[in-house]
Amino acid sequence: MVIASHLVFTAYGFWLPNDPRGSWSDFVGAWELLKFGKATRTCERDSTADRFHDREARLAAKEALKYPAVRFAGIQARAIGRGFAALVGKCALTIRACSILPEHVHMVVMRHAYEAEKIVNLLKGEATRELVREGIHPMAGYASPGRRPPKAWARGHWKVFLDTPEDVARAVEYVAGNPGKEGLPPQLWSFVTPMEA
Repeated sequence: MVIASHLVFTAYGFWLPNDPRGSWSDFVGAWELLKFGKATRTCERDSTADRFHDREARLAAKEALKYPAVRFAGIQARAIGRGFAALVGKCALTIRACSILPEHVHMVVMRHAYEAEKIVNLLKGEATRELVREGIHPMAGYASPGRRPPKAWARGHWKVFLDTPEDVARAVEYVAGNPGKEGLPPQLWSFVTPMEA
């Protein structure tokens, strides 16, 4: 029985639907990206980030995006965290670990009445509202007057269902270690409820 989920969701432009290492996408929705290949759907449970691939082709595809890829600065990550905290308070989510990285988010969320897809969409929405409220939305410069900025988040997400406390503990350790892999300090968020020892 599923007791939690390890969720990963990305900023716009981080992991394209036709990434040669695989993606969670069924189609490529932008014509300018389709020339770099069809969607590369994978059902892998483990990260494929370290797989050998044509890095130059991947970077060329990123250059074809309508907008530059989003990379959250530290101040934006803090705003995203405040948005996540607001949702945790509204929906009584139990989050065991969270890493808000420059281009993606890792999170371990305990089972909830909402499905993982809805939780991710709600998290993105609250984070976006906070970025706009604080005047630091990364796509604000591309908004037409009086209009909302383009989305800072990519569509979809990646998830792994966790069935045992041991699975949850492994996922929490993995998520907590992610900032260090990018040379960032550990993250401590007020909305995270640590696992009991």
